[in-house]
Amino acid sequence: MSEGASQAGLRLEGLAGSTGVALGPAVLLEPRDTAVPRRRLRAEECDGELERFARAVAAVQASFQRARERLAVGRPEATILDAYALMAGDELLGRGVERHVRDELRNAEWAVADAAAELACRLGSLDDEYLSARSHDVEFVGARLVRALVQDLSPCEDEDGRGALVLTAPSIVVARELSPADTAAMSGMPVLGFVTEIGTGTSHVALMARALGLPAVIGVEGATRHVTAGDTLFLDGGHGMVIVRPSPEDVEGVHSRGRGAVGRAPEAPRELGPATMADGTSVALLANVERAMEVTSAVACGAEGVGLYRTEYLFVGRRALPTEDEQYEAFSSVVRSMAGRPVTLRTFDLGGDKQASTFATMREANPMLGVRAVRLQLARPDVLVTQLAAMLRAAAHGPIRVMVPLVCNVDEVERTRELLLEARASVVARGLACAATLPIGAMIEVPAAALIAERIVEVADFLSIGTNDLVQHTLAVDRGNRAVAHLASPLHPAVLRLMHRVVEAGASTGRPVSLCGEMASDPVGALVAVGLGVRELSMEASAIPKVRALFAVVTTAELTAVARLALAARGAVDVERLVRAALGEKLELLVGPDVGA
Repeated sequence: MSEGASQAGLRLEGLAGSTGVALGPAVLLEPRDTAVPRRRLRAEECDGELERFARAVAAVQASFQRARERLAVGRPEATILDAYALMAGDELLGRGVERHVRDELRNAEWAVADAAAELACRLGSLDDEYLSARSHDVEFVGARLVRALVQDLSPCEDEDGRGALVLTAPSIVVARELSPADTAAMSGMPVLGFVTEIGTGTSHVALMARALGLPAVIGVEGATRHVTAGDTLFLDGGHGMVIVRPSPEDVEGVHSRGRGAVGRAPEAPRELGPATMADGTSVALLANVERAMEVTSAVACGAEGVGLYRTEYLFVGRRALPTEDEQYEAFSSVVRSMAGRPVTLRTFDLGGDKQASTFATMREANPMLGVRAVRLQLARPDVLVTQLAAMLRAAAHGPIRVMVPLVCNVDEVERTRELLLEARASVVARGLACAATLPIGAMIEVPAAALIAERIVEVADFLSIGTNDLVQHTLAVDRGNRAVAHLASPLHPAVLRLMHRVVEAGASTGRPVSLCGEMASDPVGALVAVGLGVRELSMEASAIPKVRALFAVVTTAELTAVARLALAARGAVDVERLVRAALGEKLELLVGPDVGA
């Protein structure tokens, strides 16, 4: 809740959730906290408590389904509400609740609260930003289950209306956190943007805001304390900034730095073509996509295709492996939405820090160096063949490329190609339409792959540099460890030299080389990558307009010269400085002085 009058001109910093700017009055969504009753059970009461838990699961799932039915066709919350319904009945959560009830004799509310907290903690500790962000989803679902238990809801009843929000005029929603159920309740309301205290760039509110084309700033500490209902807010989603009760000078100051017009960010033309540099060189800008609902937003931002679709999220939060038909529907939905633009599907990148309960994997002392990604895929060829069959079928609707994660050896690509042939034989035998074949590419994410890139490219149709893992493995830095995370820079000369080697391997064979890590979304990183010879970048869709504008004012010769100096630099800080020295005015004109920091 707000504490007194808000300070005029107060600037609140958060994380960039969804690009765009908005100016409008604030409305606050009240939190709906429920006290958790804690009671010790007698042994004979356990079965009854577990029956109460089962009724609560049914009630919450039914509530999510009713919220889904209230949405207009195509609303992005629908997919996440489906995922929430599955999460409420998740086997891991259920086993945790049963353990707390039977072994520790805790009542159902107490057991749910603790089991959800434990599962959220496990997810929050993962080194994958998307899966780590799902910890908040687990906490939300756990809270819904506790409320259903406290209110003793049946599947045909909904929670009471505390905290319900009704917008009668265009407004910016400010909340501690927002769930898909909250945004579903706002369907058809005049929302200008979102500000939340909790969340990351991959949390559900950020994903939905991008899909809806609305600006969002997330992770704003104390937002609900500093903002009073009715305050005018200036929201800059692309730079993670909120100004409370801004002056005309505040708004004009943002405009003068090229940060866009007030209101909903205008959609970019759908047929922009490749980004063109000042000397006419083309650079393809594609989007990283995690859910089919993000495709519309990607196209609106000018994406020329999908450079990375993370198929592993079809496996997470499920009791059983996704079927071929389920995967086919997901893939074909993306392909149809892209309307002829290329779609790159990464085969399921599970294991390590991305675990799915549908796989019975052994406990490993160092899972990031264990059975994960392509190693897990080849250990379970039945699962991979099913996925490849779905991809082949989806390719009947538009161009698809297959990307294999964490390749270290030539034979991993060759074996995947053999399984692709097996998958096609299965599809053809059933008389289903499918592509004759699919291009298979290798993700270069470890130094070993970069050092033998000239051999891998002999058996791969394309290469894609995954800078997130490449940085981590090259620099021996755990990006999830705050004590050393600042060392994880893709601008480190060691990382750049490996990237350059990969680009040269592609050039020598005529195979395309793309880049799909976080480096592509950063203007400085994108400039250096293109200077090294990369001509295809896949990034967060919201970064595409800014990167496109930046390329329009630089030349190939400028970037090549910068990259040459970067390869010889002493460290990442020196690379940052030399880029600014060479291109500083152009960078600040388009993206401000804080870019690349």
